[in-house]
Amino acid sequence: MPKERARLWLRWFIVVVGFGILQGLPGQGLAGHILDMVRANGKVRVGVSEGLTGFSWKDAQGQWQGLDIDLARAVAAAVLEDPNKTTFVEVTSTNRFPVLLAGKIDLLLRNTTYTFNREAAMGILYAGVYFHDGQGFMVPAASPIQHLGDLNGATICFAQRTTHERNLADLLTSRGWTYTPVPADDLKELQDLFFSGKAQVMTADRGQLAAIRAQAPGGPEAFRLLPEVISEEPLGAVVRAGDDAWFLIVRWVIFALIEAEERGITQANARTILTTSTNPADKRFLISDGLSEKTLNLKPGWVLRVIEAVGNYGEIYERHLGKDSPLKLERGPNRLSKNGGLLYSPPFR
Repeated sequence: MPKERARLWLRWFIVVVGFGILQGLPGQGLAGHILDMVRANGKVRVGVSEGLTGFSWKDAQGQWQGLDIDLARAVAAAVLEDPNKTTFVEVTSTNRFPVLLAGKIDLLLRNTTYTFNREAAMGILYAGVYFHDGQGFMVPAASPIQHLGDLNGATICFAQRTTHERNLADLLTSRGWTYTPVPADDLKELQDLFFSGKAQVMTADRGQLAAIRAQAPGGPEAFRLLPEVISEEPLGAVVRAGDDAWFLIVRWVIFALIEAEERGITQANARTILTTSTNPADKRFLISDGLSEKTLNLKPGWVLRVIEAVGNYGEIYERHLGKDSPLKLERGPNRLSKNGGLLYSPPFR
């Protein structure tokens, strides 16, 4: 089994590096001009998970919903002046980077941890962290496993080619414990392995585990999360390297959502603040003096369009993950820095 996994890793690495090399060759059309292609296509193509409540999933009407979805719509509102000019492509933990590097999507928003190895070696850039998470563990409610110390000898499933796989191996090896790894190629297989009893434990980001638990067979009360978190998992928006304009747009759209919450600007009051506020900084933020439009090649009022399309970061979070959602996740590190969290925006000046 280890040799087989090693061969799979090698093949995946060769594919990713190959796409990265192709990006650097002249005439490939991937090293730049992503923004031009987006505008020519009239849509932003976004890689998302195969269906994860709170992040990216289809509702009863077949419409995409979630934190990742609203971030994508915010980018479309800024660039194409219409949040609905988006196309969502389901990608797995296994194929997400090859799909991005092949130019089949323009933006990756799929529970993707920001790491040194990925950004330094794969021809990708993280345009910003939009969700701070940590790796946890889920077990059936009746399981005797209560804490990390009970994982010795357990059968544990995880999505392969993720940070979860490495973190798990590092943790248990460092403690001299044994375990039976049960790797999965995609989200569906991961859930099937766990819910069918082929693994005693599932490990993933705690936000992901909460989303899976919310839709679990038998109801969420049939499963529980262990209290420990073994890593920090900053989830980021990922783009291909080589197009600074596209990278900066995605980055500053995320910052705009955070800054809007900082200023108390919401989806409902943004236009009122623009027309009635006595604070010139708020007005410059919503409708800049033209510098950001020139430097980012966006039409005037892009921040206003973004906020009116999806709201500020706090509104998006509470709608899909927090108090107004089935998950009821506390914001924790995803609060604004002034409220004890990790989120803040560089100045819009």
